Amino acid sequence: MIKNIVIVGGGTAGWMAACALAKTFGKTYALRLVESEEIGIVGVGEATVPHLSHFNKMLEIDEAEFIRQTQGTFKLGIQFRDWGRIGDTYIHGFGTLGHDLGSIPFHHYWLRARLAGRAAELGDYSLNTVAAPREKFMVSASDAPKNSPLADVAYAYHFDAGLYARYLRRYAEARGVVRTEGKIRETRLRATDGYVEAVVLESGEAIGGDLFIDCSGFRGLLIEEALHTGYEDWTHWLPCDRALAVPCEKVGPPTPYTRSTARTAGWQWRIPLQHRTGNGHVYCSKFMSEDEAAAILLRNLDGRALAEPRPLRFTTGKRRKIWNKNVVAVGLAGGFMEPLESTSIYLIQSAIGKLVLLFPGGEISQVLVDRYNAQCTFEFERIRDFLIMHYHATERDDSPFWNYCRTMPVPETLTDTVRLFRDSGRFFRNAEEMFGQVSWVEVMIGQHIMPAGYHPMVDQMSDADLYTFMDHAKMIVANCVDAMPMHQQFIDRHCKAAAV
Repeated sequence: MIKNIVIVGGGTAGWMAACALAKTFGKTYALRLVESEEIGIVGVGEATVPHLSHFNKMLEIDEAEFIRQTQGTFKLGIQFRDWGRIGDTYIHGFGTLGHDLGSIPFHHYWLRARLAGRAAELGDYSLNTVAAPREKFMVSASDAPKNSPLADVAYAYHFDAGLYARYLRRYAEARGVVRTEGKIRETRLRATDGYVEAVVLESGEAIGGDLFIDCSGFRGLLIEEALHTGYEDWTHWLPCDRALAVPCEKVGPPTPYTRSTARTAGWQWRIPLQHRTGNGHVYCSKFMSEDEAAAILLRNLDGRALAEPRPLRFTTGKRRKIWNKNVVAVGLAGGFMEPLESTSIYLIQSAIGKLVLLFPGGEISQVLVDRYNAQCTFEFERIRDFLIMHYHATERDDSPFWNYCRTMPVPETLTDTVRLFRDSGRFFRNAEEMFGQVSWVEVMIGQHIMPAGYHPMVDQMSDADLYTFMDHAKMIVANCVDAMPMHQQFIDRHCKAAAV
């Protein structure tokens, strides 16, 4: 029977797990988190997707206070530069795209209007993609008409991952989670079944538990070093295996979007916070040296670098089992999807959410474990395909890296998705996969995957009605964005952090 839960490792993953379990189960289980200040955290994930707001609401966290405590800003989407072709810019915006009619998605009407030369850019019909480059932002307006884009504004966050972990630690400890400082020297397994029995600290203290949450980062202290679970390596599809991260001084108001700029052997991120700007260069070591990657990163900062670039090494992929015996791997211990679409923190949240839903009522049930692993595999693979598409759907031939990405074989699941869209603009969301239709459509069209046709029901609308419909959709978005305050004004008014 599960009575004691031990979380190995802190950081975002460890403290998110501690908070969620403490909030969900209260005092039902004894919760203990073991971490070492000496080891520190990776802290790559400073940008999120909208799902995090649901996690914060579950914890009953006040959004304004959360933003202030983490030096946070808001995010309407991701701007991609130079991905399809050098000189390209498009935005993967959250939220809706135009206005669907019945069961037919808006982009089918856009495709017909485009063929007639009567459509604007696809992004002109999305509140998020118009507001982001204009640096406008607001949360959903309770007094807006129900069908107005302002009634349901989809957004995510940028924040300092270290400050977020500290914020969550205070929350968890206030709800009974016990933190133990120390490095783990040894993992003891039960002789009878190979389950983890205890972790032993350098001090000699043995910490026993019935369920262990491995949040030890890339190392996978329990899931891999102790249980030898194995790892699925996806670098043949997602070849970037290195990153350099560096903060720089902010030089202006924070933009309400993350920026991803493709480089000769990878891409560079830019994440604006209230007190600084986070930057990083994700690259493939087969095609670029660390010195060259650092030079490119530092040459393209907005302001003065505030530290030396910090190197990170990773292998994109996942553990063969995220839950093995009595160990559940959360965060980097379970797998790594590079931060191109800000999925790292989402995968932490998702792993915790699935664990809560499939939490054993008594002894650990293999039936629940198998279902948990199947769901995690599905989620990782669908996110994997979405990320691969960014690299594969390129026309760039200016470097060996992009030649490799453009010509590499890709999973059949991705091939089928793209083939269907190219044929007639259709996309079907697969069960509960993370990225929905709007995300796939925006990225595919942004990278020149253009359908040959559209749904035939669109032809039931007359040309005049179609053009009026399209013009009206664009006008509604433009008028709503005009009414929005500037991002910096919204922060100053509602959630400005203390000066550092």
